[in-house]
Amino acid sequence: QGLLCISAPASGQIVHSGQACVVKDDNISERVYTIREGDMLMLQCLVKGHPRPQVRWTKTAGSASDKFQETSIFNETLQIQNIQRIQGGRYYCKAENRIGVPAIKSIRVDVQYLDMPTLTVHQTISDVRGSYYQEKTVFLRCTVNSNPPARFIWKRGSEVITHNQDNGVDIYEPLYTQGETKVLKLKNLRPQDFANYTCQVSVRNVCSIPDKSITFQLTNATSPPALKLSVDETLVVNPGDNVTMSCLVAGGIPTPEISWTHYPGPIPTTARVQGGTMILQNVKVQDSGYYNCTAVNNVGNPAKKTVNLIVRAMSNITFQITPDPNKDSETIQMEQDVKLSCHVDAQPQDKVNYTWYKNGLPVRPSKTLVILRNDPELDPGTCSLEIFYMNFRDQATYSCVASFTGTPIPELKIEVNLTRNTVVPPVLTVPKDRATVMVREGSRAELQCDVSGKPRPPVLWSRADKEMPMPSGDWLVETRDGKLRLDNVTRDMSGSYRCQTARFNGLNIKPRQALVQLSVQFAPIVDPQSLDVRTRTGESVTLRCTMLKANPQRIASSTWRLNGRLIRSSRPELQDYSEWQIDSFSQLSNGTYECSISNDVGTSICIFYVSAKAYNPEFYYDTPAPIKKDNRNYSYTLQWTQREPEAVDVVIGYKLEVRQLNFQSYMSKQIQVGTPQKGVLLQHILTDLKIPLSYEVRLTPITNFGPGDTSMRIIEYSELSPTPCPKSVSFSFPTDQTCGFEVEKICGFTQDKKDDFDWMRQNANTQNPKRSPNTGPTKDRSGTREGYYMYIEASRPRVPGDKARLVSPLYNVTTKAKGPYSTPFCISFYYHMYGKHIGSLNVLLRVKSVGALDMQVWTLSGNQGPDWQQANITINPRGPFQV
Repeated sequence: QGLLCISAPASGQIVHSGQACVVKDDNISERVYTIREGDMLMLQCLVKGHPRPQVRWTKTAGSASDKFQETSIFNETLQIQNIQRIQGGRYYCKAENRIGVPAIKSIRVDVQYLDMPTLTVHQTISDVRGSYYQEKTVFLRCTVNSNPPARFIWKRGSEVITHNQDNGVDIYEPLYTQGETKVLKLKNLRPQDFANYTCQVSVRNVCSIPDKSITFQLTNATSPPALKLSVDETLVVNPGDNVTMSCLVAGGIPTPEISWTHYPGPIPTTARVQGGTMILQNVKVQDSGYYNCTAVNNVGNPAKKTVNLIVRAMSNITFQITPDPNKDSETIQMEQDVKLSCHVDAQPQDKVNYTWYKNGLPVRPSKTLVILRNDPELDPGTCSLEIFYMNFRDQATYSCVASFTGTPIPELKIEVNLTRNTVVPPVLTVPKDRATVMVREGSRAELQCDVSGKPRPPVLWSRADKEMPMPSGDWLVETRDGKLRLDNVTRDMSGSYRCQTARFNGLNIKPRQALVQLSVQFAPIVDPQSLDVRTRTGESVTLRCTMLKANPQRIASSTWRLNGRLIRSSRPELQDYSEWQIDSFSQLSNGTYECSISNDVGTSICIFYVSAKAYNPEFYYDTPAPIKKDNRNYSYTLQWTQREPEAVDVVIGYKLEVRQLNFQSYMSKQIQVGTPQKGVLLQHILTDLKIPLSYEVRLTPITNFGPGDTSMRIIEYSELSPTPCPKSVSFSFPTDQTCGFEVEKICGFTQDKKDDFDWMRQNANTQNPKRSPNTGPTKDRSGTREGYYMYIEASRPRVPGDKARLVSPLYNVTTKAKGPYSTPFCISFYYHMYGKHIGSLNVLLRVKSVGALDMQVWTLSGNQGPDWQQANITINPRGPFQV
């Protein structure tokens, strides 16, 4: 008697059960799934292989999730509600089980849609003079976005216009357009050309998408939009003002529609838009920007007007002292030139008025005192006072006052004390003990650069060793006291920081610079963080915990514990790892080992789960179908292989636990199946299972060490009905389709929305006790009270002619048969028609390739008695079909 070794690589197949329009194979044997935008996409990856493969969905140029995040979908079923056009593309199902190469299947999802068309009217550019449309050439441009490409139909009134039908009309497709476009050209307008024009677009009812159309009335008064503004194009206001901007329609037939936008950013939330009027109450500085109004009536080009709204503001007044540049000097010297400069951040910058004072009195310009309103050598908007050939009388306190004359904006003032002894060049130094700052991750760091000088300038901080902004997000950080404070520091903040003197509020000379090193200490990063270790009894085991990264990079102490009990006291390590040796594994060695590694900053832990218990069994899913014993019971052959049996002690048996779904208790027993070997298929027959119930099975290997890891699976009852029909070819499914209505999803069948009432899913335990007597079944076909079936009540309020209709999923015909004959399929089902007014039961076939026509393939009327009976129907569809 030989051993059956099972180790099968993964294989997969993609099937669908969503709202597909068509699923077909194209010319290069690629499966194409066509779906309407907004419907639900559902793809299922049916896999085979042992061990059971894991499934991952991905998509070309993106993830398979409906929001296209960076994660893949790990599930056999991919479902996207309300699919959008950007989610079309090629979807891949990847199945792998560590045996051989992964199996990859793909299907292309083609999302169909048809937007509302837009229709615009244009005139030849050479004819802009004179009346707009009299004796001119006009172009009606119709544009639409669709998939598949749309078909265009032009109509004048209700009459269809065809190409070359009229010498005054031309229809063509322009080059270099976005979307699909058709142009209707009216050459030298005639009186009959003034009419209603309709552009109708169609995708030929693919996916039941209806045609769409747009109509434009062309008259001899048709004209493009024109606008005029109620305010100046540049509008300067004060904070707190109320602002009203109106875009007035100066022309355009049909009446243009006006819209407003703002740049940068959206329109302020406090703004009120009433047609062409924009109202801003109590304006703030952040409301400044460009307000654009646009008028559109689909004739010619849109009319646009822009208002540049400037809300006055001033802040941050600064000064600079520039020694005589001709002398290359960094100090203030008598009989040399010196320049005092003043700048304020303001809007509008060019409207700032600067006034200079000397010892409190206005400065009177002279040959030796010159005021530059906009110094070309400095930042725009900077005002300078130049002192030529400085003498003792020029030593004074100078004040610069910035203001918006005649406005309520407060003026800003800054003073500079200018004497030979009070202006000293800056000196920048780093304290000896602060050149390297060492802090722990998560704490607060303070970097320090000492600066002296008269006047004392601010200090600017930046990163010196990395092209990246400061932790605050700014590229430069200004500090008045020379100290840079960083909160909640992280290891990424480690590195060199540059401090330098600012050119403003001090001497305008070459900046002084220095470097400060920040070292952020953090706890060790260890490997492994957790590890499952299996071994045989009596074997030696070495456990190693390695420090991958840390600051400082040394192991100050390492400690080992077993199940929380200290087994080795703290000690330093010379290498970057710590080890624990188990010489001979036994029950006393079993448990959780923790290695704590510290570098005096923090501690990290490696966890090892060490045992001799067996790995879990791996169920074999390609097992034979359940075997029906009688009308009440069935048996099932449970098959599996043992994962890594050589890694631990010999498996001497299995604990088998079985419970009926919806019940809490298990039936448990121990089974003997011989000594497992790697890849060898084991089996056990489960008997006395009740039709049509489902069961949960738990299987646990047992060694002399004790029970191992448990595996669980669900066993569901299904049967393939005996049938005299011809053998069917495969659908896009791995087996023939059977359905017992045991789950609420009823195998993908749906209630027809166009019928009069619905089928109901019930069993003997849930049926209505008030239903009509002497009608309907008492139990399902298997004779159990738990089995489900689909049911209708034909009594009141139903009337003759009412219909209840169930529609199957779309079955994809994958046969490659050629010629006028198609491969036959078999529909087999059980029915129960008991009652005086039962009416008729009809089976209809809907083949997608021949439209939505339903063809009746079977019918039965009247009372058929109190028993379940079987029907078998042979069909020959010539394309994807529904029942």
